[in-house]
Amino acid sequence: MKQTFDFLKKLKKNNTKEWFDDHRSEYELVKKQMQEWLLQFIPKVEKLDTSIQDLAPKDCMFRINRDVRFSKNKDPYKTNMGVVFAPGGKKSTKGCYYVHIEPGNCFIAGGIWMPEPEALQKIRQEIDYNGSALQTIVRKKSFQKYFIDFDSESTLTRVPKGYAADHEYADWLKLKSFTVTYPIDDSVLLSADRDKLCLAVFKEILPINQFLTTALD
Repeated sequence: MKQTFDFLKKLKKNNTKEWFDDHRSEYELVKKQMQEWLLQFIPKVEKLDTSIQDLAPKDCMFRINRDVRFSKNKDPYKTNMGVVFAPGGKKSTKGCYYVHIEPGNCFIAGGIWMPEPEALQKIRQEIDYNGSALQTIVRKKSFQKYFIDFDSESTLTRVPKGYAADHEYADWLKLKSFTVTYPIDDSVLLSADRDKLCLAVFKEILPINQFLTTALD
């Protein structure tokens, strides 16, 4: 994966179509190496979470091209590579596992990011009814080895309508995303233990995803 980091570092300094076109062969090599890693890693994820089956590398990899239509940042390419593992692949609306590869900003994450209003309502309802089960998950020592709680970057200022302001799980009910994130050093993804470390974190995300799936079902 060293070539991936080297390429992304250079791309960050030269984020233009002209440079990318001149180095497309280098990108294609990095992309091929990523696909080769996924071919042997995907079965390990599918063994951990049996709701995920029959994924191919293309189902997990995101395009490196940025959608600049509604962004002030007009750089044409992402300076990271991300791979996601979820039932049905990267377009899934269910709980997922995610590995973010970006020099100096690598992380492993999971859960559901910005669910649609209907799904969000179902998740909040499940928290209202069964928050104690979620509390048991996040209080486990093995979970807290990697995470403190859900990410709090997207929250309401007040508890949503229909729930008491002093609700026991008010902080969770105010969330608009249900994700957990574990920052890692670049060396983790460059090490021979990469798969083992990713799977250890995925194992703690699994109960979160199962809770969220129960809510949506």
